[in-house]
Amino acid sequence: MDPLTPLDTLCRIILRAREYEAQTPSDYDEGEGADNVDDDDEGALSVLDDDLNDGVEEELRAAIDDLAEDQQAELLAFCWVGQGTYEAADWDEAIAEANDEVAAGGVVDQFLEMPMLASVLEAGMAAFELSCDGVGDLS
Repeated sequence: MDPLTPLDTLCRIILRAREYEAQTPSDYDEGEGADNVDDDDEGALSVLDDDLNDGVEEELRAAIDDLAEDQQAELLAFCWVGQGTYEAADWDEAIAEANDEVAAGGVVDQFLEMPMLASVLEAGMAAFELSCDGVGDLS
């Protein structure tokens, strides 16, 4: 299968999705030290905060939003195959439903809310023997 979306674009979305999923919101005020934030048992919380990648959500959103509608539908269908909603053999049906979803709008938010986006997209691509191996430096 030759995807409509260039493989390097799919791989960049996977990379950005991994970075987006790795971010953890902090639950303390910026001026407050992490050791001052206590849980119910009065123990110090380990607070993770990813200030270096504040723009990752915007980059991921822009990468998906910049795709043509048929490419967004393809991306969604790959995710559905990766989740097991559809089998690779049911690709035409998955694409048809994905086209309907894209036409209805809000698909970018749907991607950002999808649990394990990077993993399910990668699994869906693998069902068609597509891989990011050897694509190059994606950073």
